[in-house]
Amino acid sequence: MSSALLTALGNGSMPLSVELRPPRAELDAAAGMNAWIDTHHAVRGLVRAGTYVFLTDSAVGASEEQNLRHLVINLGDDVPRDRVVPFLTTKHPLEFCLGYAERAWHEGFRSLVVLGGDRTVGPARCVEHAWQLREAIHEHVPGLTLGGWANPHADAARQVGYLGDAHFHGEFFLTQVVSHHDRAAVERFLGQIERQQLKIPGVFGVFYYRSANPTTLETLSKFLPVPIDGLRADFAEGAPPEEVCARTIRTLRAAGVQHFYVSNLPVGRARDIIKRLRESF
Repeated sequence: MSSALLTALGNGSMPLSVELRPPRAELDAAAGMNAWIDTHHAVRGLVRAGTYVFLTDSAVGASEEQNLRHLVINLGDDVPRDRVVPFLTTKHPLEFCLGYAERAWHEGFRSLVVLGGDRTVGPARCVEHAWQLREAIHEHVPGLTLGGWANPHADAARQVGYLGDAHFHGEFFLTQVVSHHDRAAVERFLGQIERQQLKIPGVFGVFYYRSANPTTLETLSKFLPVPIDGLRADFAEGAPPEEVCARTIRTLRAAGVQHFYVSNLPVGRARDIIKRLRESF
């Protein structure tokens, strides 16, 4: 049986989704509680408005169980959990990962994004590659829809080859964030999808840049591809953050991208921003 996520990707009903990052684990008790309340308000509002929400984690294995537990406790029965897609990394013992997937299914979550996680920090991976964990989860909880990862900034033929490999063990993929300044790389990636006749759907990442602050952009560039010069030019001409984000969506739609997730949204304003972004295209 196809999950709601795959159905939406197939019929074009989820052109715009959201990636939210839960509160940092190092926050003190009061700050952490307030941050979780804000996160849950955002998730509930987005989902009730028909938006799919990808809920990430620290990517080093420290907070995944807490994230799932908070979701289970706070979402309530009136929020469709098949529109919430948690992330799971390999940065745990295999038994934990399989138990996490089993609990997610039991609690009504029908899709997971399964990633490798940062090799340089935190616990060791339980398997060498994320596809191996997806394979194990498919065997343990066969009903779950699983997603993987691709990077349009890397070698396009190789990246699409990974997605089309029989060992991928995923029904969809998310990409690293891209910008309207990265159109050439995206077109190479889309060209390989067509050339290799890749059938699984993808959701392309779009980063919501809030300003062209040099320190912020330089810091971000250590973790993801940031078109610093292009963004500085965008903001210098007076474009507000929503317009910069909308430019990326419009440009990539024109190139052939159909599905997007928006990352780095201000949690308290996420629903309103997504509504306006939808209206912009």
